[in-house]
Amino acid sequence: MAHIIKKSNLQKTFHYLKKNGLKNTYYAVMERVKSSKGSDYRYEEAEEEALARQKREAVSSPYRFSILVPAYETKEEYLREMIESVLNQSYGKFELIIADASRSDGVWETVNSYPDRRIRYIRLEENRGISENTNRALAAAKGEYVGLLDHDDVLTPDALYEMAKAIGESAQRGRTAWLLYSDEDKGNGDMTEFYEPHRKHGLNLDLLFSNNYICHFLVMKKELMRSLQFREGYDGAQDYDLVLRAVGRLIYKEERGRDAVIHVPKVLYHWRCHGGSTAENPESKQYAYEAGKRALEDFMASMGWKGSVEHTLHLGFYRIAYENGIFAQRKEVGVIGGKLVDKKGHIAGGIYNSRGKCLYAGLNRNFSGYMHRAALNQEAYGVDLRCMRVKKELWGIFEDVFGIPYREKEIEGMRRFPYEETTFYKREGNTEDDIQNKDENLKNLCLEFGRRVRRAGHTVVWMPEWERKFPEGMGQWE
Repeated sequence: MAHIIKKSNLQKTFHYLKKNGLKNTYYAVMERVKSSKGSDYRYEEAEEEALARQKREAVSSPYRFSILVPAYETKEEYLREMIESVLNQSYGKFELIIADASRSDGVWETVNSYPDRRIRYIRLEENRGISENTNRALAAAKGEYVGLLDHDDVLTPDALYEMAKAIGESAQRGRTAWLLYSDEDKGNGDMTEFYEPHRKHGLNLDLLFSNNYICHFLVMKKELMRSLQFREGYDGAQDYDLVLRAVGRLIYKEERGRDAVIHVPKVLYHWRCHGGSTAENPESKQYAYEAGKRALEDFMASMGWKGSVEHTLHLGFYRIAYENGIFAQRKEVGVIGGKLVDKKGHIAGGIYNSRGKCLYAGLNRNFSGYMHRAALNQEAYGVDLRCMRVKKELWGIFEDVFGIPYREKEIEGMRRFPYEETTFYKREGNTEDDIQNKDENLKNLCLEFGRRVRRAGHTVVWMPEWERKFPEGMGQWE
């Protein structure tokens, strides 16, 4: 409960109220209070025996990491904790490059107190911003892979080991790991308490186009990062800009496949929260969210996608309004779906994982869910027939799976989605209810349709702004 009533959260609530109004603030506060109950996260550091084993295994590993840290008048206590978190890695093949743009000698004096030769210090003549300062460190990197670390955050002791392990496993499959990222959590000012773990998805493009969920700990093949560079005009969202351009190249332009981007499902990064940090006080870096918007707009332009980027209710989260609809702009998107809401105003269907589970079932339609994902566009395994649109070239697959022709007809009572030119539609001929009465496995058909769509080279996207209430007599799934 302490995280709910502390001063910073009161400040966040006030700013949210000014930006989004009373109704949205009410639901945001209610959701935060509700989600805080029963939160039992506890970060558990790897045991000494496991770390010792990792050190032995690291001896035969061929990968070397360059950890880049742009520093500026860093508080000594934070700087030491950052440095020691790197020096204490179970995987010792690294270099720590600190690019210091400070006016004072504080950072230099602290760094100079560590005799470890793996620490490389670069004194910058002037502070040219985080992007250019990081580029200076990048230019000096000697490792095959480059990791990004903020000057007041820390890595877990097994961070580099887990990254090297994932790179090696990818190589055994005959693939190259180009971009890797891990889960993360937040730590209080003195890093004695950890909370709000961010458990991430594997590569989910539409979720990435909604926010930089990849974030920390980010590792990238050096040749890719050097070819992209950090761009000065995107300070505050320079990592998001980098990741968008990297994904654009790997997935869309070079078509290296999704396994070029690897998610390591383990907390490897502690994001320190203090008064000046974005994690603690998002309003402290409002410019960063505008930079993120520009980065996404630039990415869309580079892809030839026409549309606009809008801020959502939540800072750092975006929504793309595609001109003439998503099908017109993105050839890979084959199916889109919305959310089904029951008479109590709770999500009852619409987006399903590979096991057929509705990801946000039971959540109040006004809540945004874990990491706001219930309010964000995202790729889905399957979406619901009763709230679905299909690109024309996939109508044959639709008819083959569901056994009815795909026809479009406006359905009464549908909430219009403001980012498309059309509303939701209902199939003519046999109705959804007819199918459900004949086949109790309708959900399995939706999942099979999703599989067939992906096999045909397309993706399925869930767009939660599209909403349909269960009509009377329409069944719903648990």
